[in-house]
Amino acid sequence: MKNHQSGNFQNQGYYKSFQPSLINRQWLMDDMEILQLLSKADRQLGRLDMYSEYIPNIEMYISMHVIKEATQSSKIEGTQTKIEEAFLEKEDIVLEKRDDWEEVQNYIQAMNTAIKLLEQLPFSNRLIKETHKILLQGVRGQHKQPGHFRTSQNWIGGATINDAIFIPPIYASLPELMSDLEKFANNQENYLPDLIKIALIHYQFETIHPFLDGNGRVGRLLITLYLVDKSILKKPVLYLSDFFERNRQLYYDNLMNVRTKNDLKQWLKFFLVGVIETSQNGILTFDAVLKLKKDIEEKIQNANSRNKHLLNIMEFLYQKPVINASKIVEITNVSQPTAYKILDEMVNMEILNEITGGKRGKVYVFDAYVKLFS
Repeated sequence: MKNHQSGNFQNQGYYKSFQPSLINRQWLMDDMEILQLLSKADRQLGRLDMYSEYIPNIEMYISMHVIKEATQSSKIEGTQTKIEEAFLEKEDIVLEKRDDWEEVQNYIQAMNTAIKLLEQLPFSNRLIKETHKILLQGVRGQHKQPGHFRTSQNWIGGATINDAIFIPPIYASLPELMSDLEKFANNQENYLPDLIKIALIHYQFETIHPFLDGNGRVGRLLITLYLVDKSILKKPVLYLSDFFERNRQLYYDNLMNVRTKNDLKQWLKFFLVGVIETSQNGILTFDAVLKLKKDIEEKIQNANSRNKHLLNIMEFLYQKPVINASKIVEITNVSQPTAYKILDEMVNMEILNEITGGKRGKVYVFDAYVKLFS
């Protein structure tokens, strides 16, 4: 890959757009440093996948991973919704933060829907468009052709195209470029390792920037979707947005250096380190969740006659770590006054924290659990 030519800048009159090279071709990997990182990334990803297979009720914890991914991916784009806020109802969110909250909710819905669509659709442009359509419905980008590739020029950075940091290819070339990306993703005669392929796909997608809005979020979603589609992961448990957010400038710089310096190696190294670190953190999180679950069950067993109710409430909290008295009544069929007593008891047991500070409409968060993911 050392002689990789990423593309060229083309004069469009008063600006220059970047035209990326097609990627559905034969590649030769001859860099031992990349191969060593790839081997480590494969091992760590395999360990994470094994955890997802053997942990009971893994679906409960996947919802937390999706929420974390949604908040971190949206944070890269400038939204400020916290993990615990993502679980609140719209009316519980202050007005100035509702737009951010809705974008996070769309991301969650887009991920969950796309994972289900993989049962019927391959990793494809159709899947990408369906995901984008959900992502932008009813939010700030809703007037920017949700579910459709752009039919005008866009740019990255800068108030206008004249001071843009990067200008993607002209829209007339999108059919060829996106068809090439789809073919590359599904080319079984291309023997590149899948982690290298998805690193290239993510770079290429962000470089093409096929939508008027939401490209970054869709591009990060594609990483998980590809790994699930190719059965690298049995469950959607790897999300790189947290790594990209913590290394945001490096993320942007490494993508840009492929375009301007043909430096594909540094991007691949960055991506593989992200997979390694994120997989290791995911394993540590699963271990911590299991320990927390064991500790709380022991605490409940030593509590009182309500332990059956408490265990039922805990099952709910592992999926949605925010609760109020009405939800306690729904879960346990106890009276409202008893529900408040249970909440007080769980606060005293240091399982729940009240987060609204009001006298009415109190909302409680399973704080120790949320902190494991944040």
